[in-house]
Amino acid sequence: MTQSSTQQLLDSLLANKAAVNLADTAAKNEALALMADALVDGQAEILAANERDLEKAQGSISPVMLDRLRLTPERLAGMASGIRALIDLPDPVGRLLDQHEADNGLRIEKRSVPFGLIGMIYESRPNVTSDVAALAIKSGNAALLRSGKEAFNSANAIMTALKAGLAQSRISPKVIELVQDTSRQSASEMMTARGKIDLLIPRGGKGLIRAVVDNAKVPVIETGTGICHIYVNKAADLDKAVNITANAKMSRPSVCNAAEVCLVDSAVAATFLPRLAEAFAGKVEMRADERAKEFLPDAKAAGPDDFDTEFLDYIMAIKVVDGEEEAIDHIAKHSTHHSEAIVTEDQAAADRFTQAVDSAAVYVNASTRFTDGGEFGLGCEIGIS
Repeated sequence: MTQSSTQQLLDSLLANKAAVNLADTAAKNEALALMADALVDGQAEILAANERDLEKAQGSISPVMLDRLRLTPERLAGMASGIRALIDLPDPVGRLLDQHEADNGLRIEKRSVPFGLIGMIYESRPNVTSDVAALAIKSGNAALLRSGKEAFNSANAIMTALKAGLAQSRISPKVIELVQDTSRQSASEMMTARGKIDLLIPRGGKGLIRAVVDNAKVPVIETGTGICHIYVNKAADLDKAVNITANAKMSRPSVCNAAEVCLVDSAVAATFLPRLAEAFAGKVEMRADERAKEFLPDAKAAGPDDFDTEFLDYIMAIKVVDGEEEAIDHIAKHSTHHSEAIVTEDQAAADRFTQAVDSAAVYVNASTRFTDGGEFGLGCEIGIS
């Protein structure tokens, strides 16, 4: 029986993964520097491949999703900077996590080690290719990546550049690979690769993540879609609240850390909501619940699904609540546990919010758009969980 191309890549990665699993810090950091340089050197080829993806996607995806797919010289430079930032971080491999001596004199140590081979299934953001490959090298892991068909040409050009950089290092370029088949079959092969893939991570929309979680036979980290909330507390500085909400929604609505819902305390709704409408005028469609509509006569009435939708567009659902307890309760019922923010000058309210909200990132007086590996000083990230 002839092996599929995905199975061939898996077998090659298994045969070569020791080259990165056992690499020392100096070798990994050298490889990262060369990968970043190669990404910059390959700019012309990468941008040409990205243009082919953009041309194919015209008319089939929204303008904001086209922006998500688009690469520019500035975005490529940012991707390279993200790789270089990893060089300055401590090596996560071999860290002493715990130690103790048993009664019989046996000294026991717990140390961090690589997973071995990581699989990544993602959709239309080509920068994920370099983020994952670089983080895999830093953490001593081999990686098999599968992009969505919309981003395949871009991802393939990025992977070609990264492998060219690795080829100049002491680590084999055969420790990172991109699946060449974007059909469901290749995704299924990765999800069922027991004994080969040690950890599988989906990154994309709700449908992709659910399909992987439901069907995978290998260990999975479930990353979150981004139904992110801004809660404007009754003690908020309303200038801050307008600016934070506008940034969280408008700076780049196609990404998972963009806010989709604004909860407004009833005590400030009459003042805040007209100001927010002014900031959003002609740019963001507001979908308001019945109480919010009193102060937003031009807003659309929120539908039954609007508080459970990741719009990834210039759309925001607005709801009036009576205090932080109702805001916290709403978030618990509707959040995807990605990123939430409270705007308040009341420290007690901030403390209650940050303690009660169960999300990966919880902010006080800051935009949800800060949820990013680069913003956190980590260079890049594989996903928010």
